[in-house]
This record gives sequence, C-alpha cells and structure tokens, in this order.
Amino acid sequence: MSSAKIPVELCKGINGLDKVILREPRGSSAECCGLSNQFRLQFVGISFHFLGSIAGLAVQKVYLYGGHLTSWKNDHYEELLFVSSKAIFKPPKAIRGGIPICFPQFSSHGSLEQHGFARNRFWTVESDPPPFPTNPSNNAFIDLILRPSEEDLKIWPHSFEFRLRVALGPGGDLMLTSRIRNTNADGKPFTFTFAYHTYFSVSDISEVRVEGLETLDYLDNLQNKERFTEQGDAITFESEVDKIYLSTPMKIAILDHEKKRTFVIRKDGLPDAVVWNPWDKKAKAMADFGDDEYKHMLCVEAAAIEKPITLKPGEEWRGRQELSAVPSSYCSGQLDPQKVLRSS
Repeated sequence: MSSAKIPVELCKGINGLDKVILREPRGSSAECCGLSNQFRLQFVGISFHFLGSIAGLAVQKVYLYGGHLTSWKNDHYEELLFVSSKAIFKPPKAIRGGIPICFPQFSSHGSLEQHGFARNRFWTVESDPPPFPTNPSNNAFIDLILRPSEEDLKIWPHSFEFRLRVALGPGGDLMLTSRIRNTNADGKPFTFTFAYHTYFSVSDISEVRVEGLETLDYLDNLQNKERFTEQGDAITFESEVDKIYLSTPMKIAILDHEKKRTFVIRKDGLPDAVVWNPWDKKAKAMADFGDDEYKHMLCVEAAAIEKPITLKPGEEWRGRQELSAVPSSYCSGQLDPQKVLRSS
C-alpha cells in the first residue's frame, strides 16, 4: 500500500482548479472529480469508494469546474481524449476539449448561451448519492451533482438536480451516466437538449472514418440545419463538418487508420449523434484552439437534440455513454469496423 497510488485522488489542477483522478488496476486512467468501491477512503473530508486492488493503475481526470473529464488514458498510458494546448482553464470560459457536458441546451438550439451553462459551473462531489444501478465490475467511480444557483434560475427558471457518475471499468472502458430530475416546486415541467461533447484524440483526421451512421438523416449546421440523408459508405473528412445525425444506432465506431485503433461509442437514452471538426479556417478563428490542432481531434457526441426531453416535476431522465478503445485490423486495405460494431 505504501508504494501504490490510491485509486482516487482529489488534487489541484491547472490554475488551482479542483480535480479528481480515478485509477483502475489494469493501468487505464481518467481524471475526474470522485470515485467509489467496497471500502471507503476518507480524503480531504470527502468519502469515496473503491472496488478491487490498487496495483497497476489506469487513470481518468475530472475537473469539478464543469464536471469536465479532461483525460482518459489506456493501460499503455496513451491519451485518448483531445484537449487543446490553448485551452483556457479559467472560469467562466469552458475548457476546450475532453468531454464537456452540454445542458440544458445543445449549441444554439435555444435562447441560452452556446451549449448551456452546466459546462462552466462548479459541480460538487456527492458522497452519499441515492440508489444508482451500477456494474459491479466497475473498479472506480465518482458521483458529481449540480444544482442551479440563483443566477442560473434567472436565465433558466427551473429547479433541477443533475447527477453525473464517471466510472472506469476493469478493461479501461470509460462510462458516463447522467441523471436529471425536475425538482420544480411550482408544478411546471421543463424541456432541455443534451450532449456529451466528446473530443477524441486521433492521429490524422484525414485517416479517420466513422462507421454506423451511413444512410441516416442528419441536420447540417453549416447549411442552416437543413435535413439531408448520408450517402457515403462511411464518414470521412476533407473539410469542416458539423452534423447532427438522427435516430442513430446504440453503437458507433471511429476508426483511426494510422494508429490501428477503433473507438467504440455505446449509448443509451441518447438517440442522436453529433459529428464535428472545425477544419483550418475555424480553428484559426478560435483563441483557445491551435491553428493545426483540428488535424488531431474529432468530436462524435452522444446526444438528445432533435426531440427535446420534457420532464414533469419529480420525473427523472437518464442518459448513458460508454467509450472503449480497441485495436483495429485491416481487411482489403481498410480497417474492418463491422466486427467491432457487431460485437457485444
């Protein structure tokens, strides 16, 4: 125990912002804000749990600012998420990269600020959450909670509880589960849109393809949200892309030709999927994004956008995303995603 790293660590990140680091026994990791298992760790006054052994850990990093996951590393300590080298870790600016939470509004689909306010609010660690179905094989997880401030209620007059669980599985899989409950005392329902705005790290965007969205309808944000049908066998990238795919399957694959790696996205309660890369001109126009960094990132986002979610007082919505990274093989000169998409 003395030479091993503890499975969850609450520490200071960039600019003194609080963050939590989760570690998993096989070597994967994620940086986040909390965790849990069969025994409790009392750390700086917060109670955490951990399941399993401690040696040979993997890692995740989550900032309490935004409930924002900024790092997910596999058992080879390779970073799987993209965070811009110019990201601004200073409120009220949202962090560029990782997995921002878009709530209660995705993008400009409403009257609020871009992507809502959850991604630039301070979340807290919930040490004793209500019953939450969980996979017993998860080695480390943390529960965060966000409630509206008085200022939030002025711009979006609805009371809510947003619980976020970030979990790291024994194989290094990353799981995010959101539960949003309407706690309005005035009997009024509310409606929202949502997305896990995931930035994946890729070797070269021109060598990446996305499988699982072919033949589907999408809204093109570059053409006034006009509706089209995807025509290609797979999605490849030669210019800026900003599309919302509708009624998507539960599994989507991102194939990185150069790294021979496939990201698999499994989702539940999130019928849509956003695909975004800003390309060169837009990248240069963003102060918190490197001019050439568009070549090394791709956003594929599990989302609920086309049909907003409405909750009556006391009702709760749940949306889940599970990410895994697996080796890819070649078939007739191309990566073969179908085996991945057909697997359980």
